[in-house]
Amino acid sequence: MFLDVLRRRNPRFIEASMALHQSGQIPANSYVLDLDAVEDNARTLKTEADKNGLKIFAMTKQVGRSSSFCHAVQRGGIEKSVAVDMACARATHRAGMQVGHLGHLSQVPRAEADAAARTFRPDYWTVFNAEKAHEAGRAAHKAGYRQNLLARIKAEGDTFYRGHEGGFEAADIAAVADGFDRIEGGRFAGITTFPALLFDHESRKVKPTPNLTTLSRAAESLRRAGRRDIEINAPGTTSSVLLKGLAEAGATQCEPGNGIHGTTALHVVEDLPELPAVLYLTEVSHLSGGRAYCFGGGFYIDPIFPDYPVKALVSPEPATDAASLLEVEIPPPSAIDYYAMIDATSARVPRPGDTAVFGFRGQAFVTRAYVVGVSGIASGNPKVESIENGFGEPESWPV
Repeated sequence: MFLDVLRRRNPRFIEASMALHQSGQIPANSYVLDLDAVEDNARTLKTEADKNGLKIFAMTKQVGRSSSFCHAVQRGGIEKSVAVDMACARATHRAGMQVGHLGHLSQVPRAEADAAARTFRPDYWTVFNAEKAHEAGRAAHKAGYRQNLLARIKAEGDTFYRGHEGGFEAADIAAVADGFDRIEGGRFAGITTFPALLFDHESRKVKPTPNLTTLSRAAESLRRAGRRDIEINAPGTTSSVLLKGLAEAGATQCEPGNGIHGTTALHVVEDLPELPAVLYLTEVSHLSGGRAYCFGGGFYIDPIFPDYPVKALVSPEPATDAASLLEVEIPPPSAIDYYAMIDATSARVPRPGDTAVFGFRGQAFVTRAYVVGVSGIASGNPKVESIENGFGEPESWPV
C-alpha cells in the first residue's frame, strides 16, 4: 500500500536500497531506513510540537529500535523516546536517547521496576492500577527520586485494540491522583490513553476517538479538584499536521512513531510534510510452478487496513517503473513466512538474486527481519550505517 507513495515521493531511496543490496551491502529480509528523511521528518515534527507547546517523545518499535534511527531522530531535535516496553527502553537508552515515557502500552514487569528506575529514570511512568503505581514509586524511592506517574484511564465507550484494555476508571481520577501523591517515591503527573486519534477509512481522515473526550473530561475533573499543570498524553496516528488539533483538545504530549518515517494511514491518502522513509527489501530465492519465491521473515500487513493486493518492485538493478511491479502472495499470519510468492507468469520473469522491494507500515519489532539504516541518500552518496535486529542490537552479517 505504501509502495505507490514511496515510488512517487522518494524514488531515490528505493534505487539506493536496491543498489546497495545488489552490491552485497544490505541483506535480504531487511527493513531499510532513509536516515536523511528520518532526520528531516523529526525536525518537522519537533518544530510543530514546539509551536503548539507539546512535549514530544519518539516511538521506535516500528523500526526495530534502530540505533541509527535514534541518532537521526536526535539530530532532528527529538531528544527523548517513548518505550513501548522494556526492550524499547534498553535499546533507546543504549543509543543515547533519554527515556521520556515508560510503561505505555506495556506495563513494566515487577522484577524490572528497580532497574527501570535506576537505569532510565523516565520523565513519566504510566501505570494501569494501584499495584503498578506502588511498584514504580518504591523503585524510584530506592533510586533517590520521586517518579512522575501517569494514570492510564478508561470510560464506557472508549476504543481499545483487543488486548490493549486496562486502566483506572476515569470517573475516579481525582481519588486516583490523591492516592498517587501518597505513594512514597511517586507523585501524580497526569493521564493517558491509546488511541486518542484514529484513521477513518470511510472518510479517509484522522478523527478523535471517544478516548480523547475521556481525557478532556478527566482533566476538567482534576482542575475542579484544584490540580494544575496536568500532563495529558494523547498518542495515536501522529503527523505534524495533526498536532495543532491535538493541542487544542488539551494534549500536552505527543508520541510520533510511524509519523517519523511517513507511514501513518493518513500518509497513504494525503501528501503530508513527512517523507516516506522506510521500505522492506528482500531477494528472490528460486522459482517453482510459475512463481518466484522470495525470502521472508519481515512480512507484516498491518491489520488497520482492509485487504489489498500486495505488489513488489522486482528487478536485478535499481528500478521504480511500473513494469517492475509484480503481484505477490504473502503467507497468512497463521503461517511462518519463510517465503512470499511472486507472480512469474508475466513477460517480466523474476530470477534468483533479484531484489524485491515492498512498502509496508511496518512493525519490525515483531518480525525476524534485519533493520538497516542508510545515510547519504539525499546527497547521492548512500552509506549503510547500521545492520541490527529488532532489539537495536548489531548483527554480525554476513557472517
